[in-house]
Amino acid sequence: MIRQRPQPRAWQRMLSGRRLDLLDPTPMDIEVVDIAHGLAFVARWNGQTHGDWPYSVAEHSLLVVEIFTRLHPAASARERLTALLHDAPEYVIGDMISPVKAAVGSDYGALDSRLQAAIHLRFGLTAHTPDRLKRRIKKADKLSAWLEAVGIAGFDPTEANRFFGKPAPGVLDGLSLTLRPPAEARAAFLECHARLITALDHG
Repeated sequence: MIRQRPQPRAWQRMLSGRRLDLLDPTPMDIEVVDIAHGLAFVARWNGQTHGDWPYSVAEHSLLVVEIFTRLHPAASARERLTALLHDAPEYVIGDMISPVKAAVGSDYGALDSRLQAAIHLRFGLTAHTPDRLKRRIKKADKLSAWLEAVGIAGFDPTEANRFFGKPAPGVLDGLSLTLRPPAEARAAFLECHARLITALDHG
C-alpha cells in the first residue's frame, strides 16, 4: 500500500496570535485586526507612487467603498462590507500587479479565492460574491485604480483611460487620495469595518 505524503502546511503567525494556514484557511483563524494591519503595510503599485508614504491597500479599500457607495447609494451594509474586503487576502499574500498575476497563473487565483472565502465567512458574508455585486465592486475598483494612476502613479489621463477605462463625467468629482502613516490607515480601516458590522447587526 502506497501512503500519500501529507501536503506541507504554509503557516503564517499573525500578530493577533492566530496561526493561519495559507493553503487551507479557516474562518476561525481570521481576525480583522490582522487584515487591517497587513493591508495598511502593503503598498499599491509596487510602491511606485509619489508622496512621502506608500499608498496602501487599506487606503485603496476605503476608496473603493466610497466610490461603490457613490455609484450605489442604496447599497446594503453587507454589500459595502464586501467592497471593503474585496482585496482582503492581500494582507497575507501581498498585492501583485496584473502582469505578475498572469505570469504566476491559476495557483495565485486559487489561493486568493480560498482566503477570500474564509474571510467572507468569518464576517457573515457568503463565501463567494454574487456575480452582479462582483461586477459592481470591480467597476468601483477600476475607477479607484484610474484615480490612483493619474493622481500618484505617474500616468497621464490618456494612458489611464487605456488601462482602466475612461470615467464618466463627474463620477470622481470631489474625491481625493489619502497618503498617511500605516497606523492611521489601519485605524481608518478598522473604524469602517466596525461601522459596517454594526449596521449588519442592526439590519
